[in-house]
Amino acid sequence: MVMLLTAVMIGGVLVTFALIVIRLSDRTPTLPDQIELPDGAKAQAVTIGSNWYAVVTDDNRILIFDKTTGKQRQEIAVQE
Repeated sequence: MVMLLTAVMIGGVLVTFALIVIRLSDRTPTLPDQIELPDGAKAQAVTIGSNWYAVVTDDNRILIFDKTTGKQRQEIAVQE
C-alpha cells in the first residue's frame, strides 16, 4: 500500500512538472522584420491578432496590417 502511494505521488509530481514546463515554454509571436509606416508616422505601440497586427502612431492613428502580406488593411483615426 505504501509503495503504491509512493508511486502515485511520484507520478503526480512528474505530471505536474511536465505541465508547468509545457505551459511556460516560449511562445513569442512572430513580427515582420520591417513595417512600412506612412511618411512622418512613428510607432508608439504594437498589438498582434491571429492574422493581423496593429500599430498605434504618434499622430493618433491606428494602422492595421495583414500579417501574411504586410499590406495595410485599415486606418482608424483616434479622436481626442
